[in-house]
Amino acid sequence: MASMKRRQYEAAFKARVALEAVKGEKTIAQVASEYGVHPNQIMKWKRQLLENAGGVFSRKQEPEVEEMKELIDKLYKKIGEQDIELEFLKKKYKQLQNL
Repeated sequence: MASMKRRQYEAAFKARVALEAVKGEKTIAQVASEYGVHPNQIMKWKRQLLENAGGVFSRKQEPEVEEMKELIDKLYKKIGEQDIELEFLKKKYKQLQNL
């Protein structure tokens, strides 16, 4: 039995189709026929668009971005600590050489 591979759509295409559905100028069936996508898929994209539309205007960034910023801050702090330790060890090394 051959398995059918699911068709992948780009985000821009999904957005265009969902916006067309949201406009309401055409029925979902008309939009589906025009773009060659099943009506249930269009309804799903439309629902996702409406649920996530507020995020476009949100100042809050994606959780991954926030996590990366926190990681970068930690790494800079660690680098600073290691720089201080290195300078301390260099001074002690020079002091020991002079003995």
